[in-house]
Order: sequence, then C-alpha cells, then structure tokens
Amino acid sequence: MNITILGGGGFLGLRIAQYLARTGTLGGKAATSLTLFDLHEPPPLVAPFPVIRLAGDIVALPEAAIPPGTDVVFHLAAVVSAQAEADYDLGRRVNLRGTDAVVDACRRLTSNGGKPPRVVFTSSVASFSGGQGANLSDDARQVPANSYGAQKAAAELILADACRRGFMDTVSLRLPTVIVRPGRPNKAASSFFSAILREPLLGLETELPVPDDFAAWICSPRSAAGWLLHAAALDSGALGLDRGINPPGLSVTIAELLAGLDAVRPGASSLVKRVPDPAVAAIVGPWPPLFTPSRAPRLGFAPHESAIDLIRAFIEDDLAATRADRGLPIGACQSGPDG
Repeated sequence: MNITILGGGGFLGLRIAQYLARTGTLGGKAATSLTLFDLHEPPPLVAPFPVIRLAGDIVALPEAAIPPGTDVVFHLAAVVSAQAEADYDLGRRVNLRGTDAVVDACRRLTSNGGKPPRVVFTSSVASFSGGQGANLSDDARQVPANSYGAQKAAAELILADACRRGFMDTVSLRLPTVIVRPGRPNKAASSFFSAILREPLLGLETELPVPDDFAAWICSPRSAAGWLLHAAALDSGALGLDRGINPPGLSVTIAELLAGLDAVRPGASSLVKRVPDPAVAAIVGPWPPLFTPSRAPRLGFAPHESAIDLIRAFIEDDLAATRADRGLPIGACQSGPDG
C-alpha cells in the first residue's frame, strides 16, 4: 500500500507513521511507501519501505504529496480552534482551501485511471454545539458555534461529495478533544485539557480557564491513532452517503481528570491554578460533553480506556520525550506511574 500523511509532522501524524514503520502493514496489507507532508519537513523515519518527507503549503499541494498509485491519504493538516477563531482568513485558507487541494489531487489520480484512494479526514467534536447539557446521537445535526467547527463541518461535506463523485473513498472521524498531547502547548482553545495533566506531571504550574465541573468529550492519542488506522482499512460499503463517524470517546469533568492525575501522581493537581478565561470558555463551552455513538461500535471502532489509563498512557508513551523536548531535567517528577 502507498500511503500519504498530510500533517505528517504533527503528533498524530507522527504516531501513525511510527506505527506503520514498526509494523510494516496497514489493515493486514503490506505498506510499500510512505509520504509525509507538512508545513515544515517532518523528521526522519526508519522504515522497511521508502519514506518521502516533503514541506510545503497544503493549498499549493505538490503532486508528489499524493503521487499516482496512492492507496490511502490521512488528511490531518489543519489550523486549530483558537487560531482559526483569531485568524479567520488563515483558518478558511488551510481548513477549506487546503481540503479543496486534497480533492483536486485525488481527482487528478482518478482522471488518469487510478483507483480512488481512501481519504481519512480528522473532523472534530467542535463541529457540534449544544453545551454542557447535550448528549448527542449519531444523527444529531452539526451546528458549529465557532469558525473552526464550521470549517471542519464544511470540509466533511466537500469530501463526502468528492466521494460520491468517485474521486476518493472518504471516512471522516469527528475526533473528541485529544489529550494528553505531548510537547508544548499549542494554539487550540482546548489545549488546557492536556496542560492540566501534562504540566503537573512535568512539575510545572498551569492555568485552568473553566470551572472544575466543566465536562468534555475526550480521547487519548492512543485511541485517536487506533481509530484513524481502523478507518483507513475498514469496509466503507456500509457507510453510504454518510461518511461522518462519531467515535466512542470518553465524557469526563475537569474534577475527574484532576482526581485521576492525583491517583497516579499524588498531589500533582495542586499545580493547577484556577484562572478563568472568558475567551477560551466561549469557544469550548458550546462543545457537547457527551455522545451516544452506535454506528462506530458496529463498524469495529474500539471502545475508549478509562481516564486513569489515559494518564498512565501519556506517562508511558510521551512523558520522557516531552521533558527532553522542553529541556527539563529528569528529577523526582519522572518516577513511575504510581508515584
């Protein structure tokens, strides 16, 4: 299989690339090549197949990013929530025109006689609204309350229509808020969900902009990557025209996350300082904290782990690398998951 990851330098893109390099397969089929594309050239990757690393603008997507013979495209490239709200032009450019460029690239493949590639798109819980009392089923309407969510919902429709036209075989995953993200805080409005766990585990203070009883629909990087890989290989025949899937995330409150943090690192939550931020709350407040997905389990998407297991997974997978990335010394806070 020839595979492309757009956003291949991001944390989910790298996680998927590392899985492919480690296993050499996707959905039981051998991977034969991997193309990683991002705004900046992705890091080197040792794999049992050729790996091409490209840098560029997704709106001016080079032909080499989705070359002839491509079987699977992971479309993960995006401008995130708070940045898309703050810079309307940039959000539209990357999240909409970038998606148009993906459609054009796949259309060129099929117009030259190629097979429509499977395109796995990362949509978002932000494409919905309803606020703290919402519990949404699979047939709930997408009514975004921010520009990022609107751009994701619009991109879903663009990709579903391209699928109907035969240019690609689309699967759009409406990912919950992904935590705990490794590395450094980013410009997503939801960045604090990771920060209130990651920073205390690093021995650093951080700010909480919403109340402790605020609830959210979340998933771990492990689950998100697993769902994306599953989406790349599933039989899409049962999807019909509806190419959007709500995966089986986890609904938790801030208080429950902090209790889980203290369970694996006693006292760590004392580093979380309550500093209300109305601008952040205005963006994340409308996002539904609970879904009742029935379609995803029928399609084989794995259920989510517990909040404590999510925190333990970050410690096991990403804590040491995050400390190194941020130049932090290894000390007492680098002890095992239970203390």
